[in-house]
Amino acid sequence: MQWTDKIRQVKIILVVAAIIIAVASLVVSNYLVRDLSREERQNMEVWAEAMRALSTADENTDLNLALKVLAGNNTIPIVVKDMTGNIIDKRNIIDSLDIRHIATSNDFIRIYLDEDSTESDYIDVCYEESIMLKRLATYPYVQLGVVLIFVVIAIFALLTSKRAEQNKVWVGLSKETAHQLGTPISSLMAWTEMLKETYPDDELLPEMEKDVRRLQLIAERFSKIGSVPEPRETSLTEVLNHVVEYMDRRTSSKVSIVRDFPANDAIVRINASLFEWVIENLCKNAVDAMEGTGTIRLHYETVSDHVILDVSDNGKGIRKKNLQTVFKPGFTTKSRGWGLGLSLAKRIVEEYHGGKIYVKSSEVGKGTTFRIELKA
Repeated sequence: MQWTDKIRQVKIILVVAAIIIAVASLVVSNYLVRDLSREERQNMEVWAEAMRALSTADENTDLNLALKVLAGNNTIPIVVKDMTGNIIDKRNIIDSLDIRHIATSNDFIRIYLDEDSTESDYIDVCYEESIMLKRLATYPYVQLGVVLIFVVIAIFALLTSKRAEQNKVWVGLSKETAHQLGTPISSLMAWTEMLKETYPDDELLPEMEKDVRRLQLIAERFSKIGSVPEPRETSLTEVLNHVVEYMDRRTSSKVSIVRDFPANDAIVRINASLFEWVIENLCKNAVDAMEGTGTIRLHYETVSDHVILDVSDNGKGIRKKNLQTVFKPGFTTKSRGWGLGLSLAKRIVEEYHGGKIYVKSSEVGKGTTFRIELKA
């Protein structure tokens, strides 16, 4: 829980930092763009005045300063047109489409060739923002995109780190559990053999042997967590029948398990021991949800190249707000539950068998259906 809270805090800090950086960049860039735009306007006014001086000059006029001003503009696109709309000059433009676009823009400075009259001939100096100003205007949005990508990568790295740490915990816990179970199981096996020699006709000994084999199976399952399982072509009906037989012996007579299997058996590549564990977990959760009274229905069918297996119950159901968290480690509705069963089931189905497991449907007070999809 503490690790989850830290992850949540770091994510909030990263998002807040990204928002602050983005807002600060937009504000600063807006001021810079406004100042540069005003400066370019002033430069255009000077350039237009130089153009007017060149257009009205006579043979005695010194044009060195005007020519220097006109030649000094190497960044701002300019189109000069006369009062009839004919283009008479252009600067810093290559594309003809840009020429027409600038010539029809609203950014222009009108110069009257006669300073004392506004009814004389005139020319319009049309201009557009320089490439540098355009880049500066779009820079904050590029920076915002980079910051967002950084935040997404950082959050993904944190979640990946969290998941890797959880996996190490799961694997370590499973291996240690299997190791710890090994010694007492070996002792129980030895004691069972001694009892068989002493009391060969005792009716309880076969049941004891079944329980010892069950413990062996549990230890084997735990030892396989974290290792690559060995899937084999297995009869799905046979696996499910094993689970039903086990559950029937350990559940109340008020709980009935209905088997709805097709006539043609499905052959799937699974590790039978681990897959039985998944179905057992689902059935045990169903028994808890029904509070010891109800019906569990196992149904599967082959659709195209997939096998679809449904495990349904008529228990208390799952609330909608919990549907997205039922497979997360630690989630449980039982007072003494660890919340590991469904998490392990999801890992076994999806990571070890390449399938899918999810809540197909659930309604409070009516029941829940878990669906597993496997390749046939």
